[in-house]
Order: sequence, then structure tokens, then C-alpha cells
Amino acid sequence: MSEQQPEPGIKLNVPQDVIDRFAKLGVQPATFSGGELGDRLGIRIIEASPERVVGTMPVDGNQQPYGLLHGGASAALAETLGSIGAMLHAGPGRYAVGVDLNATHHRSATSGLVTGVATAVFRGRTAATFEVAITDDQGRRITSCRLTCMLRDT
Repeated sequence: MSEQQPEPGIKLNVPQDVIDRFAKLGVQPATFSGGELGDRLGIRIIEASPERVVGTMPVDGNQQPYGLLHGGASAALAETLGSIGAMLHAGPGRYAVGVDLNATHHRSATSGLVTGVATAVFRGRTAATFEVAITDDQGRRITSCRLTCMLRDT
């Protein structure tokens, strides 16, 4: 694995074959695993390795009718970040599929960016689990998540 820096401020420790695979699909490294949903939510990947993945998402445009960050948007951010870490851990010729997601919402956010940090807690041959802490611009915990992914051969 070589460290890639496709844009200033983005630190990706991603195998070149993964970057090449997504580039063929026209996907930028900053959004490489969020897909269309991640793009619509405005998720941006800042750092990615098999051990830790960091990404941001704007609150604006991802709010429920009361003006608060939608819990489903937080869950999508968590699943995106954890899935990236699991995919990177799985290695070439393998992929990750989320099988369990738990989210606890501690407080609301009404503006700014939220930041998610996914940290590996278990990385095995057939499964990987990540804890994801989502915080607001002031560093206050918004949501705590746990994601387990099944690792499969392509």
C-alpha cells in the first residue's frame, strides 16, 4: 500500500488498484466509497486507512423537518466510513458488505459540518467492526455508531 494524496488535505493510505478501480467509474477519491448517496449527502473523505477513516458531511441539506441533522444522514456517514475501512482491510479481490449498524444519537446539530471518525475494533478474515464517533464543529459528540461488515471475495 502506498499513501496517496489526490487533493490537498486528503490523506489516503489506499492501494493503487482501489483508486484505479474507482477512477474508471469516474469517482473522485474524496468520495470514493460514498457512491451516489454519499455525493448527495456531501460526504467527503479526509483520511482513509484500514485502521482509521475520517470524513465530513454538511448539516445543511441533510436536515429533518425540524431543522436538525437527520439521524439517517448520520447513519449513512457512519456506514460509509466504516465500510471504507473494512474494504481497505479486506484487500484486493475482496469487498465489504455492512451487516449490522447501531446508532445512538446524543445531541442535535443544526448547522456547520459534522466529522466522523471510524476506528477499527476488530479486523478478521471474514468480518470487520468499526466504532464511529460523529462530532459537530465544536467537537461535541453527536452520534456514536458501531458497524460490522462481512468480508467477501469478488
